[in-house]
Amino acid sequence: MKIAFFELEGWEEKIIRANFPNEELSFFDGHFDDLTPPPKNEFDVVSIFVDSKITPKTLARFPNLKFLTTRSTGYDHIDLKALKKRNVQAAYVPGYGDNTVAEFAFGLILNLTRKIYLAIDQVKEIESFDLKNLRGMDLKNKTIGVVGTGRIGKEVIRIAKGFGLNVLAYDPFPKNDLAKLIGYEYVSLTDLLKNSDIVTIHCPYNRKTRHLLNKKNIKFVKRGAYLVNTARGGIVETEALVLALNEGILAGAALDVLEEEGETKDEMKFLSAIGGHGENLRTILENHILMKMPNVLITPHNAFNSQEALERILNTTIQNIKSFLAGRPENLVP
Repeated sequence: MKIAFFELEGWEEKIIRANFPNEELSFFDGHFDDLTPPPKNEFDVVSIFVDSKITPKTLARFPNLKFLTTRSTGYDHIDLKALKKRNVQAAYVPGYGDNTVAEFAFGLILNLTRKIYLAIDQVKEIESFDLKNLRGMDLKNKTIGVVGTGRIGKEVIRIAKGFGLNVLAYDPFPKNDLAKLIGYEYVSLTDLLKNSDIVTIHCPYNRKTRHLLNKKNIKFVKRGAYLVNTARGGIVETEALVLALNEGILAGAALDVLEEEGETKDEMKFLSAIGGHGENLRTILENHILMKMPNVLITPHNAFNSQEALERILNTTIQNIKSFLAGRPENLVP
């Protein structure tokens, strides 16, 4: 089998080669959609990461493709209908970093509520120990609203209880036994927004959760609350977020993900083919507004990025490929 891996780091190649000694392997630093391979690279299996976009156009370059595995839990970068039309199976990594992402989310929460990032910048840039504008907020006895109580959301709740936070949760599929065991309460999304000092998002991105937080319901957010998003940018309508920050509804936001973040990463490429993408362009401009706001903390989709989590991702991906080669594919995208 001819197997190609995209968006890899150097340390991964040695491990992959050791696991597939009899396969024809190819490794690429770039994205799946950036490559136009010569005919000899007609791969049977491809492994990608979240910045590789799978579309009918990119799939057309790989006529022999039989199996695609993404090294991620989210798969909104993949056109599943296009894969189905081509009879290409797709696998993903259902869980790799529950604690990894939850820990990062709390790093953002502490950074935001205690203004740690501003304090660090102040000392580095002007060597000042002035405390002006650096007063923060205790977490103990405050209320955190957790949107999505899957694997990561549950870890966030466990950490929150350790900080002495009261926990409200919203999920269309509530886990009432777990709520009773750990000690949190399920409420409607509106009630969560109204009563939370911190809102943190941990639900998957799909058609139902796109713009789950939007111009209509962001007005229900408790004035002075903080928003944290380490899930997917499209869950929050960017225009609504800018509006809430400008009007003081939100005291601040910490974002590890942005709506249209792929285009934001490579704006020149996007702008060169912009015809008909007016809404996307507006979102990119709004992202730049967010980046300039002093009460907004943005990181580059980094919540997953610990060595331990990356090793778990790679191990699961290797197993996904081995299972496919054995005729028993695992972790197929639902």
